[in-house]
Amino acid sequence: MPRVKLSEQPHYEFTHRLTVRVTDLNYGAHLANNAVIELIHEARAQLFRALGFGETNLGDGRTGIIMGDLVINFKREGFLFDELTIHSHAGEFTRQGFRLFHKITRGSSLLALVETGLVAFDYVERKPTALPAPFLQALENHGH
Repeated sequence: MPRVKLSEQPHYEFTHRLTVRVTDLNYGAHLANNAVIELIHEARAQLFRALGFGETNLGDGRTGIIMGDLVINFKREGFLFDELTIHSHAGEFTRQGFRLFHKITRGSSLLALVETGLVAFDYVERKPTALPAPFLQALENHGH
């Protein structure tokens, strides 16, 4: 079966640290795939917060994001009480979206690479729209 293979990014501008909770485990007693999605959601929310925005307000009071796609490459298991670092990088910008790349590590060990396609979404009109300039400027000022 062919696999989608993600690559590490040359740099990651944002980091967020989390501890694996008992609710993050599956029946195999390791980090569950659905928990990885929740962990990157938390890291994304913290990234947006650090920039002064929210996932439903990218600076114009009406534009937020929706997820267009998601890929996870698992490399190692994670276990209860592991201290994880989620490294994040925003890139591949288009008029209406961008990709958010994540690298999840435990110390120097790579646990997973995750990539999401995010689309700017007008929550008033309920349709995709252009990324607001204030959000793009904040990313630019943060090192892009």
